[in-house]
Amino acid sequence: MLTLEKAKELHDSQVTEDHLILHAKNVMYAMGAMAEHFGENREHWMAVGYLHDYDYEKHPDEHLMHTQQPLLEAGVPAEDVRAIMSHGWGICTDVQPETNMEKSLFTVDELTGIIQACARMRPHGITDLEVKSFMKKFKDKKFAAKCDREIIRKGCELLGMTVNDVAQICIDGMKPYAAEIGLLGTEQA
Repeated sequence: MLTLEKAKELHDSQVTEDHLILHAKNVMYAMGAMAEHFGENREHWMAVGYLHDYDYEKHPDEHLMHTQQPLLEAGVPAEDVRAIMSHGWGICTDVQPETNMEKSLFTVDELTGIIQACARMRPHGITDLEVKSFMKKFKDKKFAAKCDREIIRKGCELLGMTVNDVAQICIDGMKPYAAEIGLLGTEQA
């Protein structure tokens, strides 16, 4: 099983851009919350979440084409590599998410982008963000326009959950780390 320590070592050997590291942390904390929701190993899911964009900085136009072999060679278990590959399903891979971990990663990768954008607009950041406010922004296609709502909806459908429910889990999972992920806001609560 992939450990958080190993995931950080591998990821940080390839990724240096602050915004990509921040995204990895957002996904990591959201995945930890999803693991708790499903009664799974929190650290394991966080590790997979942190490592999911391993090759993105060096190969943005060939995302996930430079992931599988290097991670397998580094000793990452095949099921964890498969989970990472599945977050690109229908975008840059044909690996369909099957497990709850895979479906969660596929969903929260885009979802955390909208949560982050929404929280950054608020005086108290994510600390007082409610899912109702998030959903207003989610429905506004011009807001955080690069975050693909259809992928989020498809992921929620795969999970058998609503966008509201998954967003609530992710927001709650990210809140305790507001300072670390830069989402305390301008008027810290």
